[in-house]
Amino acid sequence: MIESKINVARDFSKYPAGRYLADGPASGQFFREKFLIPTLKAAKKLTIELDGTRGYGSSFLEEAFGGAVREGFAADIVKQTFVLISDDQSLVEEIRDYIEHGSDPE
Repeated sequence: MIESKINVARDFSKYPAGRYLADGPASGQFFREKFLIPTLKAAKKLTIELDGTRGYGSSFLEEAFGGAVREGFAADIVKQTFVLISDDQSLVEEIRDYIEHGSDPE
């Protein structure tokens, strides 16, 4: 399995925010479409470095990661595909929770 790495702050935005494309250029939907879905479709692994941003809104995280499950990928596959790196373990746990409950965004 091919592995790549991204740093959200460097490779996407220091200000990730919003759920949908209409919410701005650093939305969770755009992050999912740009990074997560292509990785899942290619059956690759992706290490995601989460530190360095000005924070994450729950709508961004839920749409990006929970949205991957709603796109038809099993939660177990999503969890295995993405290696989440952060000094803030509560952030990693929050994302894993969104993946687990991806079919139920509210």
